[in-house]
This record gives sequence, C-alpha cells and structure tokens, in this order.
Amino acid sequence: MGVLRDYTAYLGQVRGNPEVTIRKKLDHVGKLFEHLRSSGKTWRHLSLPDIDAFLIVCASHYARSTTADIASTVRSFARFLLASGRIRADLADGVISPVQPRSERPQRALPWEDVQRLLRAVDTSTARGLRDHALLLMMSTYGLGAGEVIGLQLQDIDWDAGTLQISRPKTSANFVLPLLPPVAKVLARYLRHGRPPHTPTRHVFVQMKVPFGALTASSAVRHVLIKHAKIAGIQAPYLGSHVLRHSNAARQLDVGTKARVLSDLLGHRDPESVSAYLRIATQSLRDVSLPVPR
Repeated sequence: MGVLRDYTAYLGQVRGNPEVTIRKKLDHVGKLFEHLRSSGKTWRHLSLPDIDAFLIVCASHYARSTTADIASTVRSFARFLLASGRIRADLADGVISPVQPRSERPQRALPWEDVQRLLRAVDTSTARGLRDHALLLMMSTYGLGAGEVIGLQLQDIDWDAGTLQISRPKTSANFVLPLLPPVAKVLARYLRHGRPPHTPTRHVFVQMKVPFGALTASSAVRHVLIKHAKIAGIQAPYLGSHVLRHSNAARQLDVGTKARVLSDLLGHRDPESVSAYLRIATQSLRDVSLPVPR
C-alpha cells in the first residue's frame, strides 16, 4: 500500500528511529488497519472514535505499556497523515495513552549486590564465559546499553591512551570513556583467550560458533544476562537488556554523582558531555566496584 510505503519513508527521516522501531510501528499500524476493516473502513475514514475503540480493544489484549506504545504509534501515524495532506483534521492531540502508575512499573535496577553476584556467577574457565564476563562487566561499569556494547569494535579500544570510543546507535553520537584498569584486564583476557582468532568481523563481542559473526541484536545480550542471572539465583521482575544500565545509574547516584550530571552522561544528548564524562567518570566509576577474577 502506498500509504504504508510513504509512512515507512517518513519514519526513516525521523531521527532516532532504528529499523527495529520502524518495524514495530508498521506492525501497530497494521493492527489499526485490521480494526478499521472489521468496521468496513480504511485510514481515509479515520476518526477519534475509531482510534478510541481501537485502543480499548488493544487494552483488553495487551499490557498497559504495550497499549501505550501502540497509542504512540497511532499518534505518529495521524501526524503523518496530516503532514502529507491525506487528512484535514489534526487527530494526534486527541489520542490518549493509558497511564501506568509508578507503583505498577517494574523495578528496572538490580541491587548492586545482585550485580556483583551476577558477575561472580560467570564461569570464566571457558571462552564463552570470558566473553560473557567482559560484556556484562562493561555494561555494569559504564552503564552501556545493549546496542552500545555489541557495536564496540577493536579499533575503538585505545590501549595506549586508556580510552574506549562508544557510539550510540539511536543518535550516532560518539563519546569517549576511560578504560579502567580492571576492565582493561578483563577485556584483554577475553581477546587473548576467549575471542575466536579467525572471525569475519572486527566487533569485539562475537558469537561463539561458526562463522563467529558479531552479536547483532539486543536479544543476544538479554539471553546472556538471563542465563547468568539464573545461575546466580537472581530473581527480578525485569531482566531486559538495559537492566545493567539502570543498575549503574542507581549505583552512581548512591556514590554521589549528581542526578543532572548522570542524566546528561547516560543520555549523551550533548557531544560536549564527552569531556565532562572524562573529567568525572574515572573516580566515580572506580567507586562502582565490581569483582574481577585474578
């Protein structure tokens, strides 16, 4: 359909819309189209009562957070229809998302004792264990997201300068982190004794089976996390690929990092925050102590 093709192009022009987000939004719009067809309508007849009825149906089938995501997509699609001249009424502001009370939201940060238990539970006597330990240690120490850690390449590690260059997938912003000695030790051990010597990629973290390609999805990181959390006996309501990012943020606050500074550092909204990170991160990250095998 032409409208979906044009909407896909529209999403691609919006900063911060990776391919996985675009696919999800197209799936949401597909559900909206199915709902409209059941009433003998198309997007050309879209109205706020139609949208309300659709979201009520969604709320009966999906979690509140999922319904909120769908509502966000419908709002985006309505803006696209208006901007492209396909409809005349501005429907976007009338799309109401369900509100999820804070008391119902899952706790996304693990207690720091659990993070330490998680790392101690990794068996570093195997190549896979060396990889998993290095990956989880970096995420815990620096608060990296899944996309940032699996995007790391060999040339991003400056051993002489003691720095790491990280790229944010959503914004393509680059920033520099101090390569702390404990992390350098674990990384070097993985690269020497864990990472397969003949790989088709320069990505640091690779699959441990032929053809030893790069890890390409956050689901792979989530699998690693859940596997070792289970071994460590950690039970948490949320174990997504970003849980260590949130855990790092909570720990940084505990050791005295100001919330405003932490927000800037984890969000990396301003390229100038790179220099700020280098000034304050070394000491604060040292305070985020984690077990490193000898």
